[in-house]
Amino acid sequence: MGSNGGESAFQADVVVVGAGLSGLVCAAEAYNAGRRVLLLDQEPEASLGGQAHWSFGGLFMVDSPEQRRLGVKDNEDLALSDWMGSAAFDRPEDRWARQWADAYVHFAAGEKRAWLHALGVRFFPLVQWAERGGYDAQGHGNSVPRFHVVWGTGPGILEPFLAKVADGVAEGRVQLAFRHRATEMVFEAGRVTGVRGDVLAGSTAGRGEASSRDVAGAFTAAAGAVVVTTGGIGGNHAMVRSQWPGKASPAYMLAGVPASVDGEFQQAVARAGGNLVNTDRMWHYPEGIHNPDPVWPNHGIRILSGPSPLWLDAYGHRLPVPLFPGFDSLGTLRHLGTTGRGHSWFVLNKTIIGKEFALSGSEQNPDLTGRDVRMLAKRALPGATGPVQKFLDRGMDFLHAPTAQELAAKMNALIGEDLVDPQGLHETLAARDRQVLSGLGKDAQLNAIREARRFATDRLMRVVPPHPMLAPEHGPLIAVRLSVLTRKSLGGLQTDLAARVLDTHGEPLAGLFAAGEAAGFGGGGVHGYRSLEGTFLGGCLFSGRSAGRSAAADTAS
Repeated sequence: MGSNGGESAFQADVVVVGAGLSGLVCAAEAYNAGRRVLLLDQEPEASLGGQAHWSFGGLFMVDSPEQRRLGVKDNEDLALSDWMGSAAFDRPEDRWARQWADAYVHFAAGEKRAWLHALGVRFFPLVQWAERGGYDAQGHGNSVPRFHVVWGTGPGILEPFLAKVADGVAEGRVQLAFRHRATEMVFEAGRVTGVRGDVLAGSTAGRGEASSRDVAGAFTAAAGAVVVTTGGIGGNHAMVRSQWPGKASPAYMLAGVPASVDGEFQQAVARAGGNLVNTDRMWHYPEGIHNPDPVWPNHGIRILSGPSPLWLDAYGHRLPVPLFPGFDSLGTLRHLGTTGRGHSWFVLNKTIIGKEFALSGSEQNPDLTGRDVRMLAKRALPGATGPVQKFLDRGMDFLHAPTAQELAAKMNALIGEDLVDPQGLHETLAARDRQVLSGLGKDAQLNAIREARRFATDRLMRVVPPHPMLAPEHGPLIAVRLSVLTRKSLGGLQTDLAARVLDTHGEPLAGLFAAGEAAGFGGGGVHGYRSLEGTFLGGCLFSGRSAGRSAAADTAS
């Protein structure tokens, strides 16, 4: 780094803007190709790795050894059919996203696992079944379980790329510049030749904590290629609301990502000519709860539930089929938006919560994150896990009572309105229990539970046998207030298969690449309207790898 008229100046072959997972993968690939790399990030060093550090570490893979050992019959054609049925691409700007989808599913069915395994990444053997869908064969959802949890969760997937970047730093060919906020592109003769921006004041903020935006100086960074990996918009609720489909966003939302996930540089690239598409496509969760130990403002956690809790709207009515826990996140979010209320409820009992409740995130799964086999074995014991029990004891959204009538009274007290009819809640639960006792029955959710228990992982650790919910031996009853939790933007900067950012005419902007959430995980929206889950980290890996290799090739002498 040198100085030019009071402004810090950098020079590199490849400048990567954003030090999350896709940025780290990109930097590692460019360094592997022999390039000098500058990795910029507006946050302090404590936040290196970005959102991936906080993730559960789930990866979408197809026909893996883990699946085969569990008797799961999967293949690339089935996975691609599921992807296309979920994405429902229907716009002219989806041209490149479709090609990215083809390429990504091929990667997930082929090289992905071997590549990660060679880097030292290992997987929890019990594959999970996320986004089950529940519509027809060509509709949304995973036909089979594909959610592979990394042994070590989010930090485990970051490890090999952090190590590779650290090697580059030790070799003097990778430079990390924290508290450097890029604000605009630099062009020369029609080509992107770098970025410029602000040097922010030093900060002692811990990982994920909000840091100051005080400006202490300026910088420029010149490069043969620039890669944008600045993530999405989930921490910027004003931007989320402005891009919400129909603009009818919920009045209250929790934040599933730190405030630094603000989307500002993505907008700067759009102002410089990059084609920003599908911004109304987003992936937010309807089953968010308040974190009793918040790290960032309005910090929420997502419940990863098995299929047994009843999902009720704010008025205590069951959601329509197939909007059961874990079946269709976006469909549930859309339905709840029609109720005029910003919250919904899970209603369950002690037996169900003991086996079916998990919480998303590395910090909420210390056994998997810490690779602690002894702690992990305790999940097989009766009762809630330690993190879930903490929420039961301290979480402001958790209520319990011996009867449905008493539970409804507490639900109404928490909201401050008498929205749930106590006798109506009792009758809803009693009607469900009569279906259980029939031994057969017509209740679609109970039939889905019985079907889930045919799969070994669900039977062992995720789904309890159907039983009368009102039976005292399974009590007390529990209600959990759920709020919308912002998480991912599915649209982004449109890129071709070489990760080159395209302009509004569909032509590459020379010298400019994008990856990760900033690029809609590839092509400006590889997921279309819906995700199959396990595809956000995987999208960062695949697009970051592609962008790093392409940027390195673009700067070859």
